[in-house]
Amino acid sequence: MKPPFRADQVGSLLRPAALSALRARWKAGEVDAPTLRAAEDDAIREAVRRQEAVGLHSITDGEFRRDWWHLDFLGQLDGVTLQANEGPKFKIAGQSEQPPIATVTGRVGCSRPIMADHFAFLKSVTARTPKMTIPSPSMLHLRGGRAAISREVYPDLDAFWDDVAAAYRTAIGHLADAGCRYLQLDDITFAYLCDPKIQATCRANGDDPAALPQRYADTINAALRDKPADMVVTIHTCRGNFKSAWVAEGGYDPVVEAMFSTDVDGYFMEFDSARAGGFEPLRALPKAQPGQAGKKVVLGLVTTKLGELESKDDLKRRIDEAARIVPLEQLCLSPQCGFSSTHHGNALSMDDQWRKLERVVEVAAEVWG
Repeated sequence: MKPPFRADQVGSLLRPAALSALRARWKAGEVDAPTLRAAEDDAIREAVRRQEAVGLHSITDGEFRRDWWHLDFLGQLDGVTLQANEGPKFKIAGQSEQPPIATVTGRVGCSRPIMADHFAFLKSVTARTPKMTIPSPSMLHLRGGRAAISREVYPDLDAFWDDVAAAYRTAIGHLADAGCRYLQLDDITFAYLCDPKIQATCRANGDDPAALPQRYADTINAALRDKPADMVVTIHTCRGNFKSAWVAEGGYDPVVEAMFSTDVDGYFMEFDSARAGGFEPLRALPKAQPGQAGKKVVLGLVTTKLGELESKDDLKRRIDEAARIVPLEQLCLSPQCGFSSTHHGNALSMDDQWRKLERVVEVAAEVWG
């Protein structure tokens, strides 16, 4: 079976304490970059070993070389500067800290490979399917919107979107050259735009939230236009994942048709709490054509925000509910998000993390065989 797998994962893993401490020392100038890189390599090897041991077929590097799931990538694009967000902010439940914002100050481009070396190392240390996660092209826009894109450089936003798509085609080409054949676009925008509060922030930033889902989908399709035919691409969307906090809430109805119009193989969709609404929007998933597997929905039913382990019976019951809307053969199972979308990590233990991944594998085996 090609990805997404019946038991899959979103990507990020809790950082080992020793690696976090060394990274802090590197930022303080107390250790050099090769020392940090060697420690990252060792930590990734161990994380790969643990992922394989629990039975996962998609293997990630845990995003151990990043501080933020999106900014470490976006900040390496030409024309992008990371700045404090002085404009309207998305409220993170229970948190006052705000990440920097990707601000467009020049022509967007990709003049050198971004994280292709990260992927190449991962591929070298697993015999299973290495999975690369990068932020979706829409992440250059959602948080700051029109207000964070230079009007001098881009008086016309159509030109901005054209450049973004072209930059991503180049970046994806670099990853493909490194051997990547399983790519995930992390795209919180679709889930965020289900929330009226986020829609209001978009208007304050100078955008029309009703038009954004299709604009984002069209840009994703343009970004994927030149990908290798054998590269599997998925989209992951969630409502925020920062130190176990969340930002948005609301069912998928306002965005699902646009999201499902993207030329990808599957969708990792958050369904771990009432904030995500019910499974009814999955009716919009394109039907599988005769003789084809069709697009898959990876049900994010296992929360990464709390340590409590979901019961097998509860997970099977919810899979059954979704299978009344989408054929079971088009469904998979995963956690709803990563365990450490930022270097801070979520409020659960390493043991909790591995138990949850084991539970995903166990339930998938019992449901799909």
